[in-house]
Amino acid sequence: MRRHRNVKVVATLGPASSTKEMIRALHQAGADVFRLNMSHGTHEDVAARHRAIREVEAEAEQPIAILADLQGPKLRVGAFGGEGAFDLEAGQAFRLDLDPAPGDATRVQLPHEEIFAALHPGSSLLVNDGKIRLRVERCGPDFADCTVVVGGTISNRKGVNVPDVVLPLAALSEKDRRDLEFVCELGVDWLALSFVQRAADVEEARGLARGRAAILSKIEKPAAVNAFDEILLASDGIMVARGDLGVELPVQAVPPIQKRLIRKCRAAGKPVIVATQMLESMIEAPIPTRAEVSDVAHAIYEGSDAIMLSAESASGKYPIEAVRTMDDVAREVESDPTYRQIIEASRLVQRKTVADGIVAAAREIAESTDVKAIACFSESGTTALLVARERPRVPIIALTSLEGTARRLSLSWGVDCVIAEPVDRFKHAVLAAIHAAVQQGYAEPSDRIVVTAGVPFNTPGSTNILRVAPCQERLIYEGEPE
Repeated sequence: MRRHRNVKVVATLGPASSTKEMIRALHQAGADVFRLNMSHGTHEDVAARHRAIREVEAEAEQPIAILADLQGPKLRVGAFGGEGAFDLEAGQAFRLDLDPAPGDATRVQLPHEEIFAALHPGSSLLVNDGKIRLRVERCGPDFADCTVVVGGTISNRKGVNVPDVVLPLAALSEKDRRDLEFVCELGVDWLALSFVQRAADVEEARGLARGRAAILSKIEKPAAVNAFDEILLASDGIMVARGDLGVELPVQAVPPIQKRLIRKCRAAGKPVIVATQMLESMIEAPIPTRAEVSDVAHAIYEGSDAIMLSAESASGKYPIEAVRTMDDVAREVESDPTYRQIIEASRLVQRKTVADGIVAAAREIAESTDVKAIACFSESGTTALLVARERPRVPIIALTSLEGTARRLSLSWGVDCVIAEPVDRFKHAVLAAIHAAVQQGYAEPSDRIVVTAGVPFNTPGSTNILRVAPCQERLIYEGEPE
């Protein structure tokens, strides 16, 4: 199923999209990756959705990536007495402490000792997605006396954000560890880590995953923005999770941060997803707002690898329409001449290794001749990622004999994954690439393609060979010794 676009669409599954029939419809509408949100549902629910995705994948004969999104440490206030809610007014005093007694208009439990250990006078605490803002005046190991800066209604177990301190919290809770092991055994392709603060958080998850899934870090805290270069180096991919990021930072700071992070991911050749509230109104409405369409388009113009739907496809009334809207916007943007101008103007030149030179040459040849596609044979996926980093004008065909590699690459910009037989010679890789290009409709027998690979095969990062190959097989390597 050829998409005729480069950016990928990630659709979250939930109550509105759990059946095999709905998952099939979402894939046909344009979903390339399915997200399983581990914050909701039981392991049985997750296993059923996973099974349905794999059945749809087998029917479509096309690799589909599955992303399991771990919940991360959730910080919440305790319960209140009375009706469970109280109004806080700006300027009043309010205390957070470890006392489990029901809260009232003057105090409530915050059952997280580690937060009190990190607070200092002047720290900010945000409650209920930032609707209530508190300033710490005095604090100790078991309390924080605060002044209400922005008032509002506080109620049972609302979430708490601490934007201006690095919390001594493990990125993986006990629930996350159980979920991680479960989904890795189940067979997901990507693990998304919530509330990452430092590169060590990523390394911890990588050790637990033991190579069974690629690691994607969600950037949703100021500490992660500050440590982004180290986090990017430790990660296989990035999600710009603008929900919590927009709570913990001024909302006007999020767009430039999004732009910077996307460009750094592109330079590193690692996939980046832009997520949260992309088509929020489509939870209830069959068409999006103009502002939402512009937001989606902006992420595509920046060259992000993927754009993501959350509640729109998980619990909204119009999940198929939301995916189809993403697909429509992507096609329209990528057909705009300005799109190529922006993509090429923002490309960072990488010329540090032989592999960098090879993929840059492949792109330049493809853009200056009538070559129809760039095909790369890659068992680890490294060559395909390097080609995708170049954002070429022609399609990218990634051939691999490993199903897991094909699925992971389904998240990457412009990459069409084809599962092929293993090869041990470049000649065989070229023949397989030609067959895939013609069969998938990217080229005719009279056309040419560029083929890249790493020799010897099965050596990650060894991209070192390039050939412009005519698609008439009888013209290839005539007289070359076996």
